[in-house]
Amino acid sequence: MEVRKSNPEDINQIMNCIDTARQLMRESGNSIQWTNGYPSKELMLDSIKNVFNFLILENDDIVATFDFIIGDDPNYAIIENGTWLNDEKYGVIHRLASNGKAKGVARFCFEWCFSQFPNIRIDTHESNIAMQKVLEKLGYEKCGIIYIADGTPRLAFQKI
Repeated sequence: MEVRKSNPEDINQIMNCIDTARQLMRESGNSIQWTNGYPSKELMLDSIKNVFNFLILENDDIVATFDFIIGDDPNYAIIENGTWLNDEKYGVIHRLASNGKAKGVARFCFEWCFSQFPNIRIDTHESNIAMQKVLEKLGYEKCGIIYIADGTPRLAFQKI
């Protein structure tokens, strides 16, 4: 697998990955995360424009998308029931979504991001058990609870 920056021409394949990931969440009992059209096509195009969105390719085919941002995430300013591992500059992974055509996408994504910047924060919904298992397996530590822009809680993880 390899990573490349996305471009606007990739938007349909990006949205296909998001739709597939949303469906997989529903099938695994996570009916709360990624609702009401989130993440939207407009949000993803904005992410592409800001050079936050990346694609994972296998044999030159797009198999996943994710956002990787180095810098402060305003949602991470306050953490409850715990603390971050450090207060250093960090990278954030958001909106990882796979089209289901490749195995090991999450592991590959998280390892690639850590190789780019070895201080990573990430959050997930408490219903997203599959993501929590991957994070813990890869050495991410549960740090507490943060709240995203709509006010809903997320489990916060970090790896240094």
